[in-house]
Amino acid sequence: QVEVVESGGGLVQTGGSLRLSCTASGRTFSDFYMGWFRQAPGKEREFVAAVSWSGRSTYYGDSVKGRFTMSRDKAKNTVYLQMNSLKPEDTAVYACAAGWDPSHIETTRTQANQYNYWGQGTQVTVSS
Repeated sequence: QVEVVESGGGLVQTGGSLRLSCTASGRTFSDFYMGWFRQAPGKEREFVAAVSWSGRSTYYGDSVKGRFTMSRDKAKNTVYLQMNSLKPEDTAVYACAAGWDPSHIETTRTQANQYNYWGQGTQVTVSS
C-alpha cells in the first residue's frame, strides 16, 4: 500500500522561508513522479511544482517561479519544496502527490488527476 506523508509546514513571516518534505513508500520510489499542490480557503486547488522520476526535470506554477525549488533525494526517498520569499498569498494547505509510472518517461505532470496518491497536506501560513 502506497503512503505519502508531508512534513515541514508552519507559520512564517512575509519574506521568510520554509522547506516542505514528502516521502512516498510502498513502491519503488524511483517509479514515482512527484508534485506539490496547494489549496487556500475558498479557492481551487492550484499546481505548485513537479519533479520527474529522475529528478532531472522540474516545472513550476507561475505564481511560485523563481521563489520555490523542488528537488528529490533518491537515497532518502524524499522530495523537498524549498519556499523562499514567502508572501501572504502563499498561505494554503500544501499537499504532496505521487504518480506511479515504471516506464520512467522523463516528464513532469501538472494536473491533479495525473497523480495516483496523495498526502494529507500540511498547513503553511505566511503572516503579513
